[in-house]
Amino acid sequence: MSISYSTYEAKARFSEVMRQVREGKTVTVSYRGKPVAEIRPLEKPKATMEQRTRDLERRGVLVGPRERRTPFEGGAYVPGALKRFLEERD
Repeated sequence: MSISYSTYEAKARFSEVMRQVREGKTVTVSYRGKPVAEIRPLEKPKATMEQRTRDLERRGVLVGPRERRTPFEGGAYVPGALKRFLEERD
């Protein structure tokens, strides 16, 4: 069974249209009786995030870091430093 809405109906019943798409159904939207759009569920990715990242790096879309960075080490704790900083700003 094909589900079809006019543009007016699709706009008025958008929540219903989206519910049907989430259920895996394809909805056709028509304008003046002619189909102009199809709303369908997205395909789930078959690759893991690591596989997709490697593929993007291989294609040159994603570039990894040139060098390893050392972890950030914060400065020494100085009592009252924040208070003095805020007072200097005013």
